[in-house]
Amino acid sequence: MYVKGVGAARAAMLEAKGLKVVEDLLTYAPFRYEDRSNVKSIRDLAPGEMATVLGEVRSTKVAGFQRRNLGLFQATFTDASRGVLAGKWFHGAYLAEVLTPGQKIALYGKVEFDSYSGHLAMMHPEYEILADEEEGDASLHTGRIVPIYEAAGKVATRALRTLIHRILDSIAPLRDDALPEHIRVQLKLPDRWTAIRELHFPPPNADLRVLNAFRAPAQYRLIFEEFFWLECGLELKRAKARLQPGVWFKLTDRVRERVKEMLPFRPTGAQKRVLAEIAHDMAEAHPMYRLLQGDVGSGKTLVAAEAAIIAIENGYQVAVLAPTEILAAQHYLYFKKLFHKLGYVTILVTGSASPREKVQLKKLAAAGLAQVVIGTHALLEANVEFKRLGLAIVDEQHRFGVEQRQALLGKGIEKGTPPDVLVMTATPIPRTLALTIYGDLDVSVIDEMPPGRKPIVTKHVTEDKVEQVYSFLKRQIGLGRQAYVVYPVIEESETQAMKAAEKMHEHLSRTVFPDVAVGLLHGRLKTAEKEAAMDKFHRGETKILVSTTVIEVGVDVSNATVMVIEQAERFGLAQMHQLRGRVGRGGEQSYCILVTGKLNETAGERIRTLVESTDGFYIAEMDMKLRGPGEFFGTRQSGMPALHIGNIIRDADVLEVARNEAAAFVAHPPSEDDLRRAVVFIRDHWQRRYGLVQVG
Repeated sequence: MYVKGVGAARAAMLEAKGLKVVEDLLTYAPFRYEDRSNVKSIRDLAPGEMATVLGEVRSTKVAGFQRRNLGLFQATFTDASRGVLAGKWFHGAYLAEVLTPGQKIALYGKVEFDSYSGHLAMMHPEYEILADEEEGDASLHTGRIVPIYEAAGKVATRALRTLIHRILDSIAPLRDDALPEHIRVQLKLPDRWTAIRELHFPPPNADLRVLNAFRAPAQYRLIFEEFFWLECGLELKRAKARLQPGVWFKLTDRVRERVKEMLPFRPTGAQKRVLAEIAHDMAEAHPMYRLLQGDVGSGKTLVAAEAAIIAIENGYQVAVLAPTEILAAQHYLYFKKLFHKLGYVTILVTGSASPREKVQLKKLAAAGLAQVVIGTHALLEANVEFKRLGLAIVDEQHRFGVEQRQALLGKGIEKGTPPDVLVMTATPIPRTLALTIYGDLDVSVIDEMPPGRKPIVTKHVTEDKVEQVYSFLKRQIGLGRQAYVVYPVIEESETQAMKAAEKMHEHLSRTVFPDVAVGLLHGRLKTAEKEAAMDKFHRGETKILVSTTVIEVGVDVSNATVMVIEQAERFGLAQMHQLRGRVGRGGEQSYCILVTGKLNETAGERIRTLVESTDGFYIAEMDMKLRGPGEFFGTRQSGMPALHIGNIIRDADVLEVARNEAAAFVAHPPSEDDLRRAVVFIRDHWQRRYGLVQVG
């Protein structure tokens, strides 16, 4: 459809924002609303009121505060009533290029009396420049509750408002409503056309607070619909997966005996419950797709090792896929130690292995002589083959793309029979959200820590008091304990972090602790060097390990009781929580010390959250609030659905309702026709709407 006002340049800007067709614009939700119904002439304004004024720019100037060119920008406005209104913007020098005398403008803000100029004024008012052809259309931008959109390139909120209004006026009302009628009636939802119109142009009696909380009937309907179709698609994917033939593992007495033989300690009740769920899935004749979720230190890897024994004792191989070489190496050391007494062969395949080594390792995997094959993305290479792959364990699933996971599953025993899949994550996510992000997986949660663990004491120290931290470290090492000192990888630059770690290693080992063995670990070391550094720390030869974030997951040294995080303001909340989880693994009291420079508001909030709480789910929730869901889960690559209107933090309650309705609809559709129509709708909209892999 051709839309007046959208030429080639503007179309390209809209497309860059994901707005390719008319439907995209119609579902492009405002991020907030302003009540501009109080339109007044300047002469009728009174101090203290919120008002909208339509006027003309009379003069502009930048006054004082010229440092860094962030001056106070002042403009005067006039209108037909011949009143004068001042507008002031601190740090607004850039507006000298935007507002010029003679422009027609709409201003919205709080009116104050400015004793300096003797005129009424607005401080930091919202403004919109009214183009000549829009003057007659000013009622679209003022005199009502007005939608405010995020700009698409140079297409500002006013232009978007005009375009959407133009489209709504030029197309016939939408008669089709794909949402099942019985659900619309039951939840008292408006029809789709009404919902779209009111999303952009709310009725005059709408409550501004309800609109800005995104709970007006029109908004609720569209948020619910987005979640409903997403959850329906995920339910259909799960149903399809359950119909696939898979490996059928037998749970024999020998399997149980081998598991007991391997266990280094008595498992917790939560570990037993979760293993029972996994074992039940593995005994079924269709593939297992299960997410194993647990806070740092809750013992997920041990449960994964128990699942591996079930596969191995049935004559199959196990692949363990990790996102980084250091984590792969840590899994390798852990599994090797557990499985050595059972006689299983564990190998490590990574990109940094020598060509000769790789050839040997690949031969062992292809011949079935290695029962457990652990690796990074190198495992996904076409020439890495398995004789009988029965179980794929994927650690920190959100770090892998959908295609990468599929590549591993394609290495199953024979075509058409994929291996069972166990996905592990230490990023705690509220259950409803986990069921959406990992929608085609069943979810198991380890919600109990191993017995005897004491809560970690977390302290915040500014960098000028770092000598006190060193004194504390000295006392802990005097008691026979060990410690980590960690540096952030800044903007993905391992080199910078490595240099900082090397410098600190030299400072600590030569100046601060000349009589203490200080080790060094970073991502640029060769695999053998990393293993040697970790091994020395495990054995207690190294007392302090200076490291970059490569020790974020997978390291388990029960004698380490202190974690010092340098430049902690540069870390994300979840990452600091992961790092803190490296201590507190023995019976002794453990400590996490956050050393920071000057903190901005967000960094301060992160540090406060960590000092106050050790609950991973609360920390994850705060992290999502501070960073937003997209950043929290990583890029689109992670399998995170692209949502247009819904927000999985703000709308978690709507998501729960939508998930329940979708599950009931797929399990018991009103009729075969209803289900068929739903499948066709999802098939046509899934990829474009959510950016996820197509539902089959």
